[in-house]
Amino acid sequence: MTMRTALTATLASFALSAPAFAQGVIKIGEVNSYKVQPAFLEPYKKGMELAVEEINAAGGVNGKKLELITRDDNGNPGDAVRAAEELLSREQVDVLTGSFLSHIGLALTDFAKQKKVFFLAGEPLTDKIVWQNGNRYTFRLRPSTYMQSAMLVPEAAKLNKKRWAVVYPNYEYGVSAVTTFKQLLKAAQPDVEFVAEQAPPLGKLDAGSVVQALADAKPDAIFNVLFGADLAKFVREGNTRGLFEKREVVSMLTGEPEYLDPLKDETPNGWIVTGYPWYGIQTPEHNAFLTAYRAKYNDYPRLGSVVGYSMIKSVAAGAAKAKSTETEKMIAAFKGLQVPTPFGTITYRSEDHQSTMGAFVGRTKNDGGKGTMVDYRYLDGAKYLPGADEVKKVRAQD
Repeated sequence: MTMRTALTATLASFALSAPAFAQGVIKIGEVNSYKVQPAFLEPYKKGMELAVEEINAAGGVNGKKLELITRDDNGNPGDAVRAAEELLSREQVDVLTGSFLSHIGLALTDFAKQKKVFFLAGEPLTDKIVWQNGNRYTFRLRPSTYMQSAMLVPEAAKLNKKRWAVVYPNYEYGVSAVTTFKQLLKAAQPDVEFVAEQAPPLGKLDAGSVVQALADAKPDAIFNVLFGADLAKFVREGNTRGLFEKREVVSMLTGEPEYLDPLKDETPNGWIVTGYPWYGIQTPEHNAFLTAYRAKYNDYPRLGSVVGYSMIKSVAAGAAKAKSTETEKMIAAFKGLQVPTPFGTITYRSEDHQSTMGAFVGRTKNDGGKGTMVDYRYLDGAKYLPGADEVKKVRAQD
């Protein structure tokens, strides 16, 4: 009887201690295209890991440490949904985060709705994530295609060019960006004409034919939404064929170090871009982030680093405010949530769950064979978003 009593007591102690251990951790499940988009997502993962380390060193959230569990989606929406399902069922994560490509972000947005789980989309830029396909379970960190187009259009309109050509990757992000740019530039400059449009498949740019088609249209200016390897091919071929000579270019994302740095001595001068001039931002928030990042990785941050870092900080701030990671409490906490980031404090809007994180707009410069941004300024995302009444017209009803 004594041995049986002791065994029962031991089993009871295990039963009590196991849940206590599990309850001491907040599990963040993250799904992303690490193999397909390493230029952005390797620094992004480092940013996430830095934030987790800082938060845990400070005692965690509500007395619990953060645990980050990542999965690769192979750039495929079906794989992304399967990875998210596995994170929920096997890993029993508390929240879902991540995604880079917009069509994958939309798949996870729908998954969150079906499973009734909180999802913070860090990077995907399509407007549909918070508007047409928006739902109560999904929030988004980065400035959308609408926001970034709205930041670039005033600069484009100042050029007073009538004939425009557009080039973009033919998937959700590219289509969304170009649609918004056309709409906003037409409103700002009614006489504008779009005389050529090239939409190659993502990652499969035939640079010679695309550049030649744009040159044949003889546009006054070009709006470019290509990024990554496609951007490098486009710039190289465009330089070779003189496409950019005496022609203005407005280019989304090109000022991000992930895409600007690899261009090196091929960097075009004078493109109007959104990006991240990490070397010139002199604010206390950014200086603290830059110092910590360099100390940990002996490297400079990319924009992905800021996104990953700010995403984890957002989850932590939401859980702290909610005093829980329960889905409904997280949703309530994120509405109007303010989060300090390397770009300053951002707010997650109640009306559409979009954060007010902004972007830097400036021009490219080939500085001795290195691509940089000059004449840049930070634009607050809150100033480039429609009001609540306009959102109601485009946002799906929760």
